Amino acid sequence: MNQRGLRVPSPILIISYETFRLHAEVLQKGSVGLVICDEGHRLKNSENQTYQALNSLNTPRRVLISGTPIQNDLLEYFSLVHFVNSGILGTAQEFKRHFEMPILKGRDADASEAERHKGEERLKELISIVNRCLIRRTSDILSKYLPVKIEQVVCCRLTPLQTELYKNFLKQAKPVEELKEGKISVSSLSSITSLKKLCNHPALIYDKCVEEEEGFMGALGLFPSGYSTKSLEPQLSGKMLVLDYILAVTKSTSNDKVVLVSNYTQTLDLFEKLCRNRRYLYVRLDGTMSIKKRAKIVERFNSPSSPEFIFMLSSKAGGCGLNLIGANRLVMFDPDWNPANDEQAMARVWRDGQKKMCYIYRLLSTGTIEEKIFQRQTHKKALSSCVVDEEQDVERHFSLGELKELFTLNENTTSDTHDKIKCPRCVNGHQVRPPPDGSDCTSDLSQWQHCADKRRLQDSVLKAAWDAAVTFTFYQHSHEEQRGIP
Repeated sequence: MNQRGLRVPSPILIISYETFRLHAEVLQKGSVGLVICDEGHRLKNSENQTYQALNSLNTPRRVLISGTPIQNDLLEYFSLVHFVNSGILGTAQEFKRHFEMPILKGRDADASEAERHKGEERLKELISIVNRCLIRRTSDILSKYLPVKIEQVVCCRLTPLQTELYKNFLKQAKPVEELKEGKISVSSLSSITSLKKLCNHPALIYDKCVEEEEGFMGALGLFPSGYSTKSLEPQLSGKMLVLDYILAVTKSTSNDKVVLVSNYTQTLDLFEKLCRNRRYLYVRLDGTMSIKKRAKIVERFNSPSSPEFIFMLSSKAGGCGLNLIGANRLVMFDPDWNPANDEQAMARVWRDGQKKMCYIYRLLSTGTIEEKIFQRQTHKKALSSCVVDEEQDVERHFSLGELKELFTLNENTTSDTHDKIKCPRCVNGHQVRPPPDGSDCTSDLSQWQHCADKRRLQDSVLKAAWDAAVTFTFYQHSHEEQRGIP
């Protein structure tokens, strides 16, 4: 259409969300027969400008495409359904009262039998309504065309320095009491970030120790004499030490390439120091890089003749759309609160065109806030499975009240997450019964293989890295064999 709303010879317009928002006033003057929105989960917030601009289009047909329709809560899911089929679920307030609250109450590990029954009834009702406008395809369909993918959740013990800094913080920080009382403040969020960075490497909170910020008073004396952030010491972080081993073994035993992902650009800086120390060739992509330059370095890295061994990626900058099939190993160095962000980042290597078996390593610091974040992810993914995939039997593992345990440190565990799921297939912490037939990477975590020693591991790289600092591993395959791979 032109500015007067008249037809133009080219009936199809391909446009980014950002550009559409800029020109929405012009585009809204005419009518459009069909709107297709890729990465549809970007419309999860009905209050933002992009949603409102698209919602104002005069169009009878709307299609959203999304691999992660539920990212944080059911109200976001309501926004997506409301966009394509306005009114089918009532108003936001009606949806919250009739569906969201009963379903969430019923899924709480502390729910009464009556609350569970009501939650299941409302869930069935919601699914029956949404199925009128939903076509769901899981990653199972990819298994026919892609190599096997092995996902591994790797718990890594803190080093003595990390442990002392962590305990020192828990004794001092005021937000600890706030969260225990169920309050969230800016100070609480800042403290969460500090602990997450400490789990990555003490170097990331060294300046806070120098400045004696809240939670780090007197902590400078815990660092080794003569310590400097100018050079990286992998042995001061459990996860960094395990990563160092994974990279060294991969480099010396194969021609595999590796993608390293973190939520923090400061952690990418540490990766760079590690690569320079070990003389690994690498490329880095974060939010500062232009779209044009991104395309060039991705194309170069994916070339079989490319000498780069490592691709460093900021999860926020490269979570969507990137195809990094030049690598077949990916390390997710730290967890995000939103499971969809991690899922998007981890999908960079297991994509169309991949010819090699893929290995995904999700590193978590044992007994820390990282395991709590991962447990919260598990709760959100279970919710997504129930509503979108109709998996009614997903285990109810975590009470929402347990989130108040964020500011604790469990030093007497190999995996706080495994402790929480109360695994019926284990005796004294050791798996004695395999997962049910048909279990795969999309299954509930209780249906994954797991071990507290390296004997049963199939991945030779992780097995070689185990003694560095690994305490426990969950692992699962995408499918049993490489069907359809030439």
